[in-house]
Amino acid sequence: MARGVLILSLWGVLIGCVVIGSLLPAASPVMVAIGRLHVSDTLLSLCAYVALSGLPVLGSPGWWKGIAAGLSMFLLGLLLEAGQHFAPGRAVELGDVVANGAGVSCSALLGLPVRTLIALL
Repeated sequence: MARGVLILSLWGVLIGCVVIGSLLPAASPVMVAIGRLHVSDTLLSLCAYVALSGLPVLGSPGWWKGIAAGLSMFLLGLLLEAGQHFAPGRAVELGDVVANGAGVSCSALLGLPVRTLIALL
């Protein structure tokens, strides 16, 4: 039970980080620092949404609640992508929406087997 609380707490923190990072202006120090990483923002989106949708699957007491919460992260991604239209220097990108969907899909497919594996440990 304590592991589930820790995982869901981490999920909440990650949601906050993704929301803030998605809506920051392009010229903000955080976004400038991320730009210096020389990593595709589409790849960053994919990784973020794998984690965003995978953590509730692993931490929720009921697997179906975890899957529902994980799949809802795609809606969060759509809303944040639309919100970038209003952030200075940011733009809505179809590639990011696809990457978000791919990350959510990967976690939905792999979440239950990983959950079962963790339960065996």
